[in-house]
Amino acid sequence: MAAALKRIEQGIRALFAFATPIDLYLAKQYLSSKELGAFQKMSRVDQLHSLNVLRTLRSQRESVPRSLAVAALMHDVGKCRYHLAVWQRTMAVLVKRLIPPLADRLGREEKLSIWRAPFVVRSHHAKWSVEILRACCADEVTVWLVEHHQADILALCDHPQGELLQCLQRADEAC
Repeated sequence: MAAALKRIEQGIRALFAFATPIDLYLAKQYLSSKELGAFQKMSRVDQLHSLNVLRTLRSQRESVPRSLAVAALMHDVGKCRYHLAVWQRTMAVLVKRLIPPLADRLGREEKLSIWRAPFVVRSHHAKWSVEILRACCADEVTVWLVEHHQADILALCDHPQGELLQCLQRADEAC
């Protein structure tokens, strides 16, 4: 029930994103000029979400390493390749929750159509984000965190960056 309420809250925030200011001052504290340019290509909803992930990290940790902060801001930057409407985002979340194999099958190929796009973006945005970050000359820790931000943490908890990944995933899930 709590997860459903959180998704409804996210949907309402997405609907009113047009009226919420983007705190570029906060983003500029961590992002290079190239990274900031890529950040600004993200949809308003994704920018607001990423800023909230960073704020959540800052509230949970005494200090946030730059690599983790940049990963928080840029983990969804790959979604800028195909901006989704609120109904498409909602459909992807609902199908993933209710029929995960269908969502996975629809997102497997990178063929974008109005109906498949939400699943393709959901499945491939981490890979696309890595490509964008590499083009921005982001550090390898940031790239690794973004690449794995949707991965099973149990499989990666022994990795040297496993703790940072766990922090990123918790903050992302909280937002």
